[in-house]
Amino acid sequence: MKDCTVYKTLSIIGKKWTLLVLLELYKGTKDEKHFNELKKRVDGITPKILSERLGELEADGIVRKRVDDSTIPVKCLYSLTDSGFELIELVQGIKRWGLKWKFDNEECSMTRCKGCIL
Repeated sequence: MKDCTVYKTLSIIGKKWTLLVLLELYKGTKDEKHFNELKKRVDGITPKILSERLGELEADGIVRKRVDDSTIPVKCLYSLTDSGFELIELVQGIKRWGLKWKFDNEECSMTRCKGCIL
């Protein structure tokens, strides 16, 4: 099945933490997020895994990295690309499925995740 598009796509987005990292990049009012901000928001992720996932997502064109060398230490800022924003629609579809079939969460059903800061 090495040529199956579903398998190939899942090899990119199906790794543990990947969709949660994307969701945290999407949430809030800031377009860019610092590494430590993401580390705080994705409960349980290690710095090593977060760094790996961000690097993979950047290599796949889903996340953009900007280095701010005007400060010491240098800061890395991450944001979603157009491809990343399109993947958020997939995350919203997963949410809709969960709300329909598994979870009763009225508050969650009323938002598009952008404003969720839990």
